Amino acid sequence: MGEKISDTWISTPKKLLSAATREACLVHIYPTGPSMGCRYPLIDQPLVIGRGDDADIRAVDHSVSRKHVLIEPSSQGYYVTDQQSTNGTFVNDKQLDDARLLKDGDYLRVGNCLYRFLAGGNIEAEYHEEIYRLTILDGLTQIHNARYLNEFLEREVIRSQRHDRPLSLLALDIDKFKALNDSLGHLCGDFVLRELANVVRKAVRQEDLFARCGGEEFVIVLVEMTLEGAVLVAERLRESVANHQFLFESTPVKLTISIGASNTMGDATVTPTTLRKAADEKLYEAKRTGRNRVCS
Repeated sequence: MGEKISDTWISTPKKLLSAATREACLVHIYPTGPSMGCRYPLIDQPLVIGRGDDADIRAVDHSVSRKHVLIEPSSQGYYVTDQQSTNGTFVNDKQLDDARLLKDGDYLRVGNCLYRFLAGGNIEAEYHEEIYRLTILDGLTQIHNARYLNEFLEREVIRSQRHDRPLSLLALDIDKFKALNDSLGHLCGDFVLRELANVVRKAVRQEDLFARCGGEEFVIVLVEMTLEGAVLVAERLRESVANHQFLFESTPVKLTISIGASNTMGDATVTPTTLRKAADEKLYEAKRTGRNRVCS
């Protein structure tokens, strides 16, 4: 039936679909776990994704309906239609009202489960590229993950020391995120994480790195930026989030973040670990002193 990760069951196929059919497929990218990266080839017959025992692709998750979404082949490609599910079906974060033709690279969200549709000229190459993406990107927010952050930060600390250049780091955390999850549910929590990532991503320079470390914690690495500059960036981000209208299923969600900032000017004794620890300590200070603030 699949493997349980905390209180969430990861989707697993009811039966093995034809291995010979590789013209199009779905790749499981969220939630993380043993099924991440699992490929479901699409065939020339309708398929149902759902929680029920008779589903062709089972997603045994509390957010998924027994018969959640129908995928139907046609001469144009594959159409998806929501089957009056409780939590809706989304393509690229837009809720389905009627049948929708999937395009190569589309993201299909079924309750809390996220799949990517691949239908390019070389499915094998696309699939392996997607697997690589899953090693460096967070499936839910599509920003870089903790593994890539560690590699990037180590390189930048070495470069800062070699050239005596500034390097700053921001540690971000959503205020009272657990209370939000408890009151409005995990679907709302996932929505908030995705929407927050979109808001922050717009303010991050191309040479910098924005990553999710896990849960509601994020880190931004600001290349060649002084502490004063980092604090200005952090204040702009804090204000942007506080002023943004988070709207989950017509329910407004008030959201704020706390931020801790740290910096090195190329100090030879600084390591990625000490730089992150310093930012985390300032983040905790921001939490202790009232939240929705920046400490450095």
